[in-house]
Amino acid sequence: MIENNSQTIRYLDALVGRKSLRTFSGERELHLLLTDIADANMNMAYIDASSAGCAMPSDKGGVGLARKIGMDTALRLLQNDSSSSRTIVSLDADTLVQNNYLSVIKNHFAQGAKTAIVAYEHQMPADARERAAICCYEIFLRYWVLALNYAKSPWAFHSIGSTIAVSQDAYLDVRGMNKREAGEDFYFLNKLAKIGKIDYINNTCVYPSARLSSRVPFGTGKRIQRFLEGPHQDEYRLYDPRIFAVLAGWLRLMNAMILEDENRILKETDLIHPHLKFYLEESHFPLTWSRIRRMTKQERSLKKHFHDWFDGFRTLKFIHYFTREVYPQMNMFSALEKIFAMSGRFLPDFSRSEEIPPLREQIGILNCLRTIT
Repeated sequence: MIENNSQTIRYLDALVGRKSLRTFSGERELHLLLTDIADANMNMAYIDASSAGCAMPSDKGGVGLARKIGMDTALRLLQNDSSSSRTIVSLDADTLVQNNYLSVIKNHFAQGAKTAIVAYEHQMPADARERAAICCYEIFLRYWVLALNYAKSPWAFHSIGSTIAVSQDAYLDVRGMNKREAGEDFYFLNKLAKIGKIDYINNTCVYPSARLSSRVPFGTGKRIQRFLEGPHQDEYRLYDPRIFAVLAGWLRLMNAMILEDENRILKETDLIHPHLKFYLEESHFPLTWSRIRRMTKQERSLKKHFHDWFDGFRTLKFIHYFTREVYPQMNMFSALEKIFAMSGRFLPDFSRSEEIPPLREQIGILNCLRTIT
């Protein structure tokens, strides 16, 4: 990794300093790529957070700190920019993009957007096992958003660092990126969603890498590593769709009873699921809702306060609670069949006689999910 960073700095140093690229002429593909970048006449700069004396501290953050260093620096540069579309884009070094990537994002934010997620598709590795691993993981990611959409949750959006674009003002409003070792994108977007709509840009696409990694405790790299180390059958599991039916009932109940007190609301939860009341009491909902109702009586304001409390993180805890206490995770393809049926959609045909259908059928399911989430 350090050697890779060192090589990248060499390339960037040549581009930023507008130096001769003949040094790299022995590597034809690299030379052509660097020449194309140099001919584009882009304003470029880089931050050395890898070389000796400049490296990030290993015990004070990981991916989050790296993103924060870059995004905070972009913020400082944008403060001297007079253009109307002052946007910070988060992208990983090994993520590929379509040719219109920058122009589409620029045009979108020129319309006044605060935050946006760019459509994505993971790169498909040549190795069949690695291809199966990333297909399995991306199905998991897209199932999560599809299921939350079914429940009409306001937190139904992807949380992938290399898909995020944010305006300068929104970045300031949430006090910037966090320094988390992993999950930094989830918590960052969780804050951004509380100050404005998260748009979805689908007229361009990013292609994150499917590489394995042991540097972070969870996320793409870790899931790929875990799949390859096996047994991979354990990876073909998804949250039971019945949990999202409970979530949908809970959100409908709050929408209908937003003006009611906590006791009236709790009485109605048994009609949705007997464990819902237990979860809400464990989560201190009665005390929280009582406090919120003392602050405001306006319906719109109450809804805003409710969703700020029952946010993306608390929604995740809700799913984990019902998984632990009531509905364990189930076979991936059975869960997909159920959530598609619940959503009034048709799942592409696959070999139902097998617990794990052939990879080509899994890819067909993934391609279907890519069109709807």
